[in-house]
Parts: sequence; C-alpha cells; structure tokens
Amino acid sequence: MAKRQLRQHASAQGVRDRVLFVPQLAADENPKAYRCILLNRLRDYEKTGMNQNFVEDMLEVVDEADQVIGCFPRRQCHGDPRLVHRVAHVLVFDPQGRLLLQKRSEAKDVQPGRWDTSVGGHLDPGETYDMAACREMQEELGIAVRTLRPLYRYRWRTSFESENVMTFLLHYQGPIRFAPAEIDAVRWWHADEIDAAVGTGLLTPNLEAEWQRWLEWTTAMPLPAVTFWPPCWRKSGQQARRSAQE
Repeated sequence: MAKRQLRQHASAQGVRDRVLFVPQLAADENPKAYRCILLNRLRDYEKTGMNQNFVEDMLEVVDEADQVIGCFPRRQCHGDPRLVHRVAHVLVFDPQGRLLLQKRSEAKDVQPGRWDTSVGGHLDPGETYDMAACREMQEELGIAVRTLRPLYRYRWRTSFESENVMTFLLHYQGPIRFAPAEIDAVRWWHADEIDAAVGTGLLTPNLEAEWQRWLEWTTAMPLPAVTFWPPCWRKSGQQARRSAQE
C-alpha cells in the first residue's frame, strides 16, 4: 500500500513520528487496543532504532460481536484463524453495470495473481469500516471519495484466516491510477464473464463468495431501494424477484 511506501522513504525522525502516532479515535473508544498498539510500536522502535524497514502492520482483533479486544501483527493474523480481524470491501460499478476487478500482485502472500474484489483492505487501528474503505479507494485505485454506500456485512472464515467484512458500493466513471506495488492490473468485467470465471481458479475464493452474496443481495432488496443500481442491474433484479414469486 501507499502507506508502506511512505514508511520506507521516511526520514529517521519521520519514521519515529509515524511509529508513535496512533489515531485518537482508538484512544477514545478502545483504550485497551490503543495501549496495545502504542506499547508494541514503542517496543519495536526501541529494539530497531532508526531502521526504516521495521514498521509492521498491526491489526485490531475482535470478538464475535466485532468489538476490539487487542491487536496483533498482520503476519500473525494471517495463519491463525483464531485472530478475527476486520476488512472493508468496495464493489465499483461503471454506468454499464460492469464490475471493476483488480488482479492481485504476484508478490502478495495471499492469493497472488488472482482477480479480486474492486477494493479491499484491513482496517487500520482506530478506523471504522467506512474510513478504511475510503482510504483503500485512494491507495489502491487513486479514487478520492468521502462517502460510500454500505451494502452488507458477513463473516469470512477459512483455515488460514478469519475476517469480518463490510462491503460498500460505488458507481464510478473516471480515471483509475492503481498501485502497481499492490495490483498487477485492473479490468471492467461483465456479469456473464464473472459467472464463467467462477470455479476456474482465475478468481479468489473470497471474490467468488462476494459475487454470490452480491447476486443474492440484489435479488432480496425491496424494489423501491434499487433506484441507485445501474439500469441493467435494476432490470435483472426486478426479473429475479418476479421469477422468485412465480
């Protein structure tokens, strides 16, 4: 991500300032998590001095009610499904109803080289889901947004990791400047193209599950609430509801 690149190029003083900075939101709402983050970062700073590469992503770990109970390094959360952490996803559609997918970098430690959700990323300590979604939009695709439409929440559980996910929706037509350190390519996909790719290994398992959840959501939404869909999705959603009623 862009924030990791900034860390690597920071001055010695800048590195120290970044390490000791923890969002005030965390201190106000999650004092236990705040102390955990601060102590971990101080410990690492003292251990490594001015080594600019020492900064490690920390993730807040939550309980079954999605309440923060502590924080752990990202590398520890990936590989230990007991450590439930939070993720924000964004589905970006264009006016033609095509979904933007990103091809994960081959350097990624999780699902490298596969096509994935438009935008997705972990919540930083102290962030809300919507804050993280807006930040990731800027970092991954170069799209600056202040608000996104929330869609749904779900739990993603595998033998490798456990995530609580909140998905948002954005309709967008404009330039995209993706982060080459994170993403190898981006492309707009028609619905039938995604359907054809499911099960072939081109898509991440998370995206395949997300796609099914999106289709179910569009079918279940009450008719008056679908006016924000692209025209083709309004039509398909209405048809799906009529078929379900017959």
